[in-house]
Amino acid sequence: MTKAIRFETPGGSDVLQFVDIDLPAPAAGQVRIRHTAIGVNFIDTYHRTGLYPLPMPSGLGSEAAGVVEAVGEGVTRFRAGDRVGYGSGFIGSYSEAANVPADRLVKLPEGVSDEVAAASLLKGMTAQYLLRRIHPVQAGETIVFHAAAGGVGQIAVQWARHLGATVIGSTTSPSKVEQCKANGCAHVINTRDAGWEKQVRDLTGGAGVPVVYDSIGKDTFLAGLDCLQPRGIMVTYGNASGPVDPFSPAILAQKGSLFVTRPVLAHYTRTPDELQETADDLFAVLASGAVKVSINQRYALKDAAQAQDELTARKTTGATILVP
Repeated sequence: MTKAIRFETPGGSDVLQFVDIDLPAPAAGQVRIRHTAIGVNFIDTYHRTGLYPLPMPSGLGSEAAGVVEAVGEGVTRFRAGDRVGYGSGFIGSYSEAANVPADRLVKLPEGVSDEVAAASLLKGMTAQYLLRRIHPVQAGETIVFHAAAGGVGQIAVQWARHLGATVIGSTTSPSKVEQCKANGCAHVINTRDAGWEKQVRDLTGGAGVPVVYDSIGKDTFLAGLDCLQPRGIMVTYGNASGPVDPFSPAILAQKGSLFVTRPVLAHYTRTPDELQETADDLFAVLASGAVKVSINQRYALKDAAQAQDELTARKTTGATILVP
């Protein structure tokens, strides 16, 4: 038997159950992974609450690292004993082991530990497509990155600084200001302060920024538009405060012919090659030391509900992992 987190109906963290499951042999195109570390992410709470609906009953979690135990028919890229990880395209990582589609797995290099991989694959590959593909950050630019002390934020801010950008980071907690600065923010603003968008204008001499990366959603979206230069881009990639309210596209014209995108990692890692290339770009900055991953919270797998509660209460910094 394999221990796993399951839930039968969307809801609060109390719907999560720690149960025994029967794990069959991997089917064609699948790989059985014995998990050694499991990532915890905001998207997991969106799945649990039904904001992003899943077929019920369901497992939970989309990021983990571990060792290949067996491969199904047709799998040639992996073999038993390989160290692998994943962060997109599979739900069920909150478990001791799982059968994962081979085309969603990446090989882990020797220089990246299982815990770092589990703490950074989803978040780090998200940072990669945000900074390198949606708006390729250039040296000399000033950008806004919300939740700079969070899981994606701690990686993205370091990476953006490595690329030569000046980062205006945000937090809602005064206690996290120094963490944001340690991650690489030149300036830190509190988005609970009225008029924080004016601070961004002041910091840029009235020019605004070419891009705002926003995982907060409802509470920061409209004010974020006022931070942008003409033809700037709002990248809204999360909903920590709730989904963005409907708005008229005419607002984008009024505020400078702005662009808005709502991306997801799966659309930037559609093929195995694209997935591995995205992960390899992340592994390169990790190996160089330009980006360091701080795993500041570790919980036993059975305590997944507590981990999610502390994440949604914004009591965490850096990355959170579950240990099977």
